Amino acid sequence: MPLQQQGSARTRQRTVLLVGIVVLLAALVLAVVLASLLTHGRHEVSPKMLKWKDRGTTKNLQEVILGRCYNYITAQYPELGDKDCLKIWESLKDAFIYKNPCNITPEDYQPLMELVSHPVPCNKSLFWSKTGDLVHRYTKSNQNFLTLEDTLLGYMADRVSWCGDPSAPGINYESCPKRSECESNPGSVFWKMASKMFAEAACGVVQVMLNGSVEAGAFRSSSIFGSIEIFNLNPDKVSEVHIWLMQDIGGPQSESCSGHSIQRLITILEERNFKTTCEDNYRPVQLLQCVHNPDHTDCRLCTNST
Repeated sequence: MPLQQQGSARTRQRTVLLVGIVVLLAALVLAVVLASLLTHGRHEVSPKMLKWKDRGTTKNLQEVILGRCYNYITAQYPELGDKDCLKIWESLKDAFIYKNPCNITPEDYQPLMELVSHPVPCNKSLFWSKTGDLVHRYTKSNQNFLTLEDTLLGYMADRVSWCGDPSAPGINYESCPKRSECESNPGSVFWKMASKMFAEAACGVVQVMLNGSVEAGAFRSSSIFGSIEIFNLNPDKVSEVHIWLMQDIGGPQSESCSGHSIQRLITILEERNFKTTCEDNYRPVQLLQCVHNPDHTDCRLCTNST
């Protein structure tokens, strides 16, 4: 072949090669753009979805949950050392990540509940409503009782918040929905399930600490205790329910054991075949209250009695 024809052939080959490369690059760019648009379309949500009224997911949630889990099973209850904290975290994350925070179901949390479940010794279960700070000061000073927040599940989740978002990164750190915004939010569904499991595990004598200084009444049917826990206590396992009605130091003294809401609670419990007792200002807890208010007149009996 003459040199001129050979050169022309090489030129055509280079041209074809360059055109092929350009077409390939264009196709790749188009594929990336289309993928980006499709992904954006799939995760895109309305601005309303991103703005809720409650605080957002706790910063460093994974580290918080893992740290509490390891602390619980190594330092506090080594007999639970067979629990897999990494699996527990993954199960919690899978329950809400990339999900609409108003469409959470009990089934989302069921694997988590099974992983963390552990027995609660009989006679140790302590329920509460509107007495959160006091009841947990009491269980910290008296190891004979356990609230839900003293179990592995409650200990990990206490005062922690989380919720997902259909858009990347799948977790909303800015805001989460309140119960008033939607009932099936991650926190409400979680605590209802946890409370149900805690009540079902109770056996022997159980205690409940209520607040006699609440103007609306110490017992509320709408509370977690009033709507879930008392109806999941098993009459075949629980022999008695002891009510401790605590009034704030300095009052107000809105209700006593003879009050309307307490009598309504006693009726509900007795209809479910539980024996009940009620004590105003249960002395061991009142002594704890007086530690923080030693000079108040309400504490004179505490400090002067022998």
